[in-house]
Amino acid sequence: MSGIHPFRVLRAKPLWIANGVITGVLALLFTVFYVGANIDPVDHMTKLPVGLVNADKGATAGGQQVNLGVQITESIKKSTASGGKIDWRVMDEKGMKEELGEGKLYGALVVPADFTASATALTGSATSGAPARPTLTVVTNQSAGSMGSSLARTATTQAAQNASLQVGKQLTALSGAGQAELPVAARVLLADPAAVMVEDGHPLDSHSGLGLTAFYYALVLVVCGMLSANVISGQVDHALGYTHNDMGPLRLHRPLIRATRVQTLAISSTLMAGLSLLMGTLVMVGAVGLMGMDAAHLPLLWLYSVCAIAVAGIGALTLLAVFGTPGMLVVTLVFIAMAVPTAGATTPIEALPGFYRFLSEFEPLRQITGGLRSILYYDAQGDAGLTRGWVMMAVGLVAAVLFGFGVTGWYDHKGLHRIPAETKPEKTAVPA
Repeated sequence: MSGIHPFRVLRAKPLWIANGVITGVLALLFTVFYVGANIDPVDHMTKLPVGLVNADKGATAGGQQVNLGVQITESIKKSTASGGKIDWRVMDEKGMKEELGEGKLYGALVVPADFTASATALTGSATSGAPARPTLTVVTNQSAGSMGSSLARTATTQAAQNASLQVGKQLTALSGAGQAELPVAARVLLADPAAVMVEDGHPLDSHSGLGLTAFYYALVLVVCGMLSANVISGQVDHALGYTHNDMGPLRLHRPLIRATRVQTLAISSTLMAGLSLLMGTLVMVGAVGLMGMDAAHLPLLWLYSVCAIAVAGIGALTLLAVFGTPGMLVVTLVFIAMAVPTAGATTPIEALPGFYRFLSEFEPLRQITGGLRSILYYDAQGDAGLTRGWVMMAVGLVAAVLFGFGVTGWYDHKGLHRIPAETKPEKTAVPA
């Protein structure tokens, strides 16, 4: 036995340097990805999709046909106040409801059919003491993400208030000299006539986490795949006799079964695919059965859950097989550090800095979340994110298989075996 005390390894500078670099880089990267993505969503917001609906039928005022709704929508479209932060999409009410129901809009501003009639009536009814205020409707869509809906609500409310002041100027001009005879309250009403009403354009069930259950469910699927990959990789190595398996104070060891790197990855991937059936089932049972999460299309939800875990798990196994021990750090960065901030759940993609929007195009969590939103909130419509979810999972699986088996096959071809072929197992030193 060596007479060197184990704690003397703490004097080794390489031990401190190597671990310091790794842990320091992880701390810095997690900070950059998490804090950097969410530090100023309003400043980074670009072209947040918001509907603009003019249902106003107009009215006759001062002997001429007037349509205040047209003037309001044109003014909002031409306004430079938003600085390109809002993508105002002019559409009818039917189109608005369809896009809200597919998660393509974060909100909308609606000018109702009787807006001009109600507004112009104020100039004559103000003296009666019972004016009927025109309304502008701000429509929210929490199913598309609470922060995105909040940003859209702020923008549409501001636009509605500006529109009311604009209409007030026109009504004041229409009232002419008679305005001086109006009561003070009536003149104030004419200056800012429109009331702003807020309504939910796509209501969710009560057990939908305010539009966040899809994100957290997707995160569970990705984490299950990622962590299971680490477990499966270690257990396969133990089953093949490449590593020991410590169970508390016990150390278990199996005879060595030589396997190429390609064979090891194939065994691990097969095990992951099989166990994904179990994990996907239990995730759905836990979320829907035990916790009462609102969900429809349960067979589709189960299939999607199983496939998401399998794809995430095989992707993680690929990185572990290619990079070895550092692979778990790469897996953590790809599936957690870069994925969570770019999922478009807490912060909309349109409010992320450019680099993070680029990452969101292929980061797995965003694709899986989009598909789950479609299943849970949008009646499993393909255009609502389900088609993209399936396609991107298929692309991710193909990329993982080609990368993993391609690189490990090259390792085997170059003779880079985990245990050199000339080394006899019985002579291999086994540390205590």
